[in-house]
Parts: sequence; C-alpha cells; structure tokens
Amino acid sequence: MSNNVSSSREKDDEQLHWLVRPATIRKLWIGFSIVLLLVVVAQSVIYVKGYFGIDAWVGFGAVYGFASCLLMVLVAKLLGLVLKRSEDYYEEAGEPRPTDHQQSAVEESADGT
Repeated sequence: MSNNVSSSREKDDEQLHWLVRPATIRKLWIGFSIVLLLVVVAQSVIYVKGYFGIDAWVGFGAVYGFASCLLMVLVAKLLGLVLKRSEDYYEEAGEPRPTDHQQSAVEESADGT
C-alpha cells in the first residue's frame, strides 16, 4: 500500500515544474543557506571597509538583505489590501453576472467554434 502511494507521489513530482517540486525547493533552501553562511564567514576573514560604520559589521549584508526583503513583502501585502477590488468591479451596474455555461458559450462564439 505505501509503495503504491510513494509511486503516485513520484509521478506527481515528475509532472510538476522542477522549481515547484518539494525536493527541489528543499535543495534550493539548503544551497542558498550554505552560500549565505560562506559569505558571512568570508566577511569575517576578508576586511570590509565600511562607509557608514554600521556596514562594516560582520554579517551586515545578510541582515540588511533579509530586512529589506521582509519590508518589501510587507509593503506588497499592504498594497494588495489597499488596491484589491471585488470580482465584479468592472461589470456594469445592475447587469447580472454570466453563469459558467453562458461564459463558455460567449468564449466559444468569440473563438469561432
């Protein structure tokens, strides 16, 4: 039974794009973490001249990059909340929404089929 389940998971993984496979995502996380660690270790060995004082600290680039990325995600979430519109925002007032069947018929007639 478990052999059958694992083979179906493998088939599902093969059909997914390589960037969305769970195994690939895990490998990417491990790889990027190792690169980040190597960069921080290299900064402790190689002298970095800071222009503002704080940017000469060991690991400043990693912390600054993480904080910048976090800030971008939070701003994007806030913008999404502010700019979000309802699904029927562009429909005419008082006009009923087409059902799925009506919508597919309209699309077929537009395609010429």
